[in-house]
Amino acid sequence: MDKKTKFREETSSGVIIFHNDKYLLLQYSKGHWDFPKGHVEKNESLEETAVRETKEETNLDVEIIPEFKEEISYKFRDRDKKLIKKKVYFFAGKPLNDDVRLSFEHKSYGWFQYEKAIEKLTYKNAKKILEKAHKFILSLPYR
Repeated sequence: MDKKTKFREETSSGVIIFHNDKYLLLQYSKGHWDFPKGHVEKNESLEETAVRETKEETNLDVEIIPEFKEEISYKFRDRDKKLIKKKVYFFAGKPLNDDVRLSFEHKSYGWFQYEKAIEKLTYKNAKKILEKAHKFILSLPYR
């Protein structure tokens, strides 16, 4: 906790998963739609976190595409009304299996074409990250 600013900093990492021109979105238990992501653990790289959290939340193994890495940041209040400043790093990735099984943190999931995924995502910063990821993915010689 930073004494001057009175907020706690957190770092998370996640994956924008694409397959057959569709993107995987998760519906969290609170109702919002977003990408799989979670907290970076001690001695874990951002990539390791992204892969681990994706596996925990979706049962998917993913191959990270190393050339894409984007960051968003935002502030929110936790259950105790304490201010949290959060950074989330996103990578693009392809699934290595297709057996999606959701963790307890999620209500639903779907594979969506880009336009539908943009509509479905709840937060503006997630929409901006998807826009960047989509442009990057379209530029790949393979998809």
